[in-house]
Amino acid sequence: MGGAEYALNQFSSPPNSLAAALSHIQTSRPAAALVEQRQHIILMAVATKSFRAFGSRVASAPSAGGGGGGGIIYGPPPSPGTLQAIAYKMLPSFGFNAKTQYPCVNDIFTRESNWNPYAANASGAYGIPQALPGSKMASAGPDWQTNPTTQIRWGIGYMKSTYGSPCNAWAFWQVHDWY
Repeated sequence: MGGAEYALNQFSSPPNSLAAALSHIQTSRPAAALVEQRQHIILMAVATKSFRAFGSRVASAPSAGGGGGGGIIYGPPPSPGTLQAIAYKMLPSFGFNAKTQYPCVNDIFTRESNWNPYAANASGAYGIPQALPGSKMASAGPDWQTNPTTQIRWGIGYMKSTYGSPCNAWAFWQVHDWY
């Protein structure tokens, strides 16, 4: 007696025909084929996620030295002319290896504002790095409200002064959902 048949028969006095039918479905060839197709779909979905992860971060735990090198597969630099490329090129001016620290900057800015320099929320956070209050970014330039480069500069500086590196900031973000 299958699980469904047992459960349905517990609550009916004569044998339940639905329970009997369900018990036969479990052993039928069409049901076995559906189970096999489902398993194949699951395997393909996992394989697709694995394929997409190649060339991007697959783990985000920073190394013991705080450099964020542990468990990361690095992809190519971002496309030229994008805000992401500006951040990538700016990292060495803060003393960071762009190849190791950019994935963490990208993760934070993507989650905070999706790289939108005009992103604002009710708490007063503003811009690509979601500075709170936004006016803090005036320390990086008077055009902080409209210039993505100024916002990125401030955000990377904040990560360095507060956490030591973008990947340390990202490790904090992963635990707290803010940085």
